[in-house]
Amino acid sequence: MKLKIGDSSVSIERGDITEWEVDAIVNAANSTLAMGAGVAGAIKRKGGVIIEEEAMRQGPVEVGEAVLTTGGNLAATHVIHAAVMGPDLKTDSEKIAAATRAVLALAAKRRITSLALPALGTGVGHVPPVTSAEAMLNAVIGHLKAGGTPLKRVTFVLYAWVGYSKKIWRRRTKSWDNPSTGGSETCSSPMGF
Repeated sequence: MKLKIGDSSVSIERGDITEWEVDAIVNAANSTLAMGAGVAGAIKRKGGVIIEEEAMRQGPVEVGEAVLTTGGNLAATHVIHAAVMGPDLKTDSEKIAAATRAVLALAAKRRITSLALPALGTGVGHVPPVTSAEAMLNAVIGHLKAGGTPLKRVTFVLYAWVGYSKKIWRRRTKSWDNPSTGGSETCSSPMGF
């Protein structure tokens, strides 16, 4: 699925976020910025321990904040660590939305033009994928519609399709089918979801 908003595109793809060739990928972090399991563990294994060391020098941070590090050995130039939970490993849609907005603000500040995000909070945080999708899509679409962003390409990179159906995407984006609202939707997923 692909959505066009002004000069920017938003898409959902299936794959391994550690292999995405973008300016920055997003790490679903806790407030200590230690990289353990899930997306964080995969990023650390592929990109190198330098990513975690650089992140932890900037932490701890508050839930809802984000920090930027090198991409190490990854295809991405940078990693943005989005603190979606504290040491208790609990999160919710408000924390996910706040962390997503922090990622977008940091990306704008650093003039990042391409960004890949995982489904924040759906692993260790046990947030239902539908809840994460709604919070993240609302934040991203709101940011892009506000204008003035250097972001040209935002991709949600999902390891699995569970919970991210065509129905969710269409429900959230149906108002952008009308050209007068500043966007259009086209299907570009190889899985045809």
